Amino acid sequence: MSQKVLITGANGQLGKELVELFTEKGFEVYGFGRDKMDITNQAQVQEIIGFVKPNIVIHSAAHTQVDLAESEPEQAFLVNAYGTRNVAVAAEAVGAKLVYVSTDYVFDGTNDEPYNEFSPTSPLGVYGKSKLAGEQFVRDLHSKFFIVRTSWVYGKHGANFVKTMLKLGKERKELSVVADQRGCPTYTLDLANAILELVDTQKYGVYHVSNSGDCSWYEFAKEIFNISGITVQINPCTTGDFPRPAARPSYSVFAHTALYLNNFTKMRRWEDALEDFLKS
Repeated sequence: MSQKVLITGANGQLGKELVELFTEKGFEVYGFGRDKMDITNQAQVQEIIGFVKPNIVIHSAAHTQVDLAESEPEQAFLVNAYGTRNVAVAAEAVGAKLVYVSTDYVFDGTNDEPYNEFSPTSPLGVYGKSKLAGEQFVRDLHSKFFIVRTSWVYGKHGANFVKTMLKLGKERKELSVVADQRGCPTYTLDLANAILELVDTQKYGVYHVSNSGDCSWYEFAKEIFNISGITVQINPCTTGDFPRPAARPSYSVFAHTALYLNNFTKMRRWEDALEDFLKS
């Protein structure tokens, strides 16, 4: 009997990667985008999850537009908090393991050393607050969960920083990129593989999953052009040079303490993952 996995946000950047990987690994995959399952509709979520009766639910659907969330906080909380509650309640009712994909935005970025899974949370903006509220619903309403916080995600599906840089690098001779925010780039394929490894266990809890090492957006951009062989002048700038509605954590580097203490595979360095992605 192959295991059934239900994936929310199946049309998203990570969701598509998860659908592909779990299908390839022989799972019976049920992928739902917003068009097929509206996570803010509790009756619909319960009906679908109750009908499918998955062994695993991977909840990757989210309101991820960080700046937009500042001007529509109710929508962000409806999707990220109550949508997550609806998925957690329905997953618990059928006895499924639950993976909730969360974010580095639950931290305020004032640390000067990497954040581990036990570091106190303190989100700056609506997006981070709404995702943290989702985490709390998962903790309160589900008994077999993995909260997977990730950061700076990119991959072959959807829009992301790597694709934006490649596009701009072809159009312009010179770019300014923020140099005073540090974090951990994460390749969706590596993130999906880590989730695959987690759900095969009962080592429930909170996990920080990103590629290893850290960089600024400026250093990230330089490496993208370096690997791609694109010549472009990149100038470091500050967050203040590009004001945005939502505050970003200036330092959201992850320590992978939970992966390490639970003997999971070490995440490879971000430079190696990026090279693999750009050459694939």
